[in-house]
Amino acid sequence: MKKFLNIFIAGFILIILIAMSGVIYVVDETKQVVITQFGKPVGEPITTAGLRFKKPFIQRARFFEKRLLEWDGDPNQIPTKDKKYIWVDATARWKIVDALKFLQSVNNEMGGHARLDDIINSATRDAITGHLLVETVRNSNRIIEEVEEVGKDVIITEEALEHIKVGRKALEKVILHDAKELAPQYGIELIDVRIKRLNYVEDVRMKVYERMISERKRAAEQYRSEGQGRRAEIDGQRGKELKLITSEAYRKAEGLKGKADAEVIGIYAGAYNAGPEFYSFLKTLETYRKTIDDTSTIILTTDSDYYKYLKGLDIIK
Repeated sequence: MKKFLNIFIAGFILIILIAMSGVIYVVDETKQVVITQFGKPVGEPITTAGLRFKKPFIQRARFFEKRLLEWDGDPNQIPTKDKKYIWVDATARWKIVDALKFLQSVNNEMGGHARLDDIINSATRDAITGHLLVETVRNSNRIIEEVEEVGKDVIITEEALEHIKVGRKALEKVILHDAKELAPQYGIELIDVRIKRLNYVEDVRMKVYERMISERKRAAEQYRSEGQGRRAEIDGQRGKELKLITSEAYRKAEGLKGKADAEVIGIYAGAYNAGPEFYSFLKTLETYRKTIDDTSTIILTTDSDYYKYLKGLDIIK
């Protein structure tokens, strides 16, 4: 009898513990809870952390994340405005802001991901198809700005370097804006959308590479043209300065030569005035030394001035 009573008490305690475990639940700081009764939501979502109670057996606590969640879609092949097909792989961050609406519309995170697939992929397709390929690849006209910074007088045309009006970052904002308008009806708030990767289909890839190479070559040629212009300008300035320096040096040299010649003439004139006959004799001897050597033969008349200092010499023995 006593043994049967102990079994009965133990079973009763076990039932009480099971009942208590269904009544008490804990809400973590990272979670939010919606209570359902027979599968239907009861009351407002619980978003504050703490110890909570519910009816056992007939009520159930559905837990949802309050933290940011990641969405990573599958790559999609999308045509651009200029009919170039590319693979677009996007990613996004989102969170559940209305747990009750989220439960009623998509039920769980898997359903939320499926709904975001439709919303974000549709917004991405609309944005990509409405813009050119180059606008999905580049973010800015940085190359053009660099060329304009180096050569401010160079006119950059559309043919020289291809301009973009939107760019990838702006496209991401367009995608986020369009997708954000549809997400709240599911209790979801989109925080950010990013194009994670772009890849070209095979028949477009080589053309894109050729365009990139051609664009870089045009930019390099622009740099070379500007550099050659600067070099020609520097060479011209250098030549002008060199001619100026040479001309000034020649003028000074000729002035010094003229001054020296004047001084020489003055010295000669002074020497001549001091002794004209002696000066004439010295100059004649100097002329003899320069014009007569051992192999020279001179035929002179007896009345030649050149012969006057030789007339008194006895040259025939």
